[in-house]
This record gives sequence, C-alpha cells and structure tokens, in this order.
Amino acid sequence: MEHVTHHGRRTAYRVFEGDGEGPTILFVHGSGGTHTVWKSQARLTDTAPVVSIDLSGHGDSEDVDADPGLETLAAYADDVVAVAEETGATVICGNSLGGAVAQWVALEREYADRLEGLVLQGTGAKLAVLRDLRDWLADDFEHAIEFLHGRNRLFHDAPSEYTALSIDAMRQSGRTIVERDFLTCHRFDVRDRISTIDVPALAVAGEHDRLTPPRYHEFLATEIPNCERVVIEDAAHLAMIEQPAAFNALLRQFLGRIATV
Repeated sequence: MEHVTHHGRRTAYRVFEGDGEGPTILFVHGSGGTHTVWKSQARLTDTAPVVSIDLSGHGDSEDVDADPGLETLAAYADDVVAVAEETGATVICGNSLGGAVAQWVALEREYADRLEGLVLQGTGAKLAVLRDLRDWLADDFEHAIEFLHGRNRLFHDAPSEYTALSIDAMRQSGRTIVERDFLTCHRFDVRDRISTIDVPALAVAGEHDRLTPPRYHEFLATEIPNCERVVIEDAAHLAMIEQPAAFNALLRQFLGRIATV
C-alpha cells in the first residue's frame, strides 16, 4: 500500500500498473468496505492504470473526526481528491457510498475540472437507508451484517467465500465506521444538482440489487446530460465482485468512448 498525507491524516491506496495507456481510474469502495472489493478490476491494467483507495477509517487509512452526513462526505471527498492528485487519476468509479463521494467530487471540488469520466455503480443521487437497518447498526451490528448479506442485497448468488470475505471486512471496519457510512448515505441527496455534472458518466446497476435498484440508475442516466445506463444481469449491489468480466467489459467500453470525446 502507498499513502498520501493530507488534512492532517494519511490515506492509503494501491496502484496497479500495466500496459494500458488510458486515463487512470480511481476506484472508491462503499460502506464498511476497503480497496480490496476492487481486486478483480486490477485486470483492467491492459487498458488503463488502476488505483483503489481506503477511505478514512477503513483498511490502512487513518480515521477522521467527522460527524455522519455532510462532514463525513466532505472528508471522504478530500481523501479521493488527494489520491487522485497523487496518481493523476481522471476517472472516478464509485460503488454505493463511493458513488456518492464521486458525485460530491464532481459537484463540489475544483478537481472536477480535471475529470474525464465518472462510473457510478450501485449508487444513486439519493441513498435513503431503511430505518430498521439504521436501528440495527446502532443496536445489533451482527443482525445488520446478516441483513445486508441476505439474497439480492449485497450479493445475488455469489459463492459462499465471497460472502464470508465481505462479512469479515465489515466486521473489521467496525460498527462505528459502518454506521457512520450508512448514516452519511442516508443524508446524501443531490437530486436537484445532479444535472450540472458535465463529464461523461456511466451508471451501472445490478439486475437484482434491492439496496440501490435499477430505477436509481435510470434517474442518474436521465438527469446527468452525458450518462449511459447499463444493467448487469445475475448480480446485486456488488456487481463488480459477482460479475467482474461483465463489469470490466463495460469499463473498457466506457474508457474507449471517453477517449473519443
């Protein structure tokens, strides 16, 4: 892992390099995750350099003292911009909370002027979280984890080892961080501003995703001026893990499209 120091904290990230000459892609994980959820996207280095980040308080990154909501979202956006500046990344791909962070960078940070594209996977312009899940995150963390790993939430029909790894990662992040992440999602809403994003975008939905269903991505594709929507079959919220070949093929096509813009 490599690190960049910014705003008084160190943020960890991993760089995968290959023969690809496309724009560097920075991958941003979702609630309770780490950079490891993007392991299969390292195969994209034949197309472009790949970078994956641990947001503050996740994985190997130092934490930040931030309240859930806008303060945390802004801090995570600072993490992403710091790593993007360090690596020269100009395409941001975010899953769930990571997609919210990517949108925030495009809407609120000067780095938006350097962006060449956004990939918004399993996310939306508003990310309401069920009250029951919020309650479980506060009072019964293990039940919250069990709920999230039920069929057609994080996964549709993934091998048991994928589920076990995901559960372990969430436990390692810990209740405090995971709850902060989901509360930040719950308070995220840029529906009235999403149309001002002026870089090419790709909205990728998992066919069976009940956390951020395909209609969320329809809204993104309708409101963002230059946005294509695609549904990945036989996948739920973590489509990049369940169907990595299909997901990577979409990214290769997207990178090829923005290269001609």
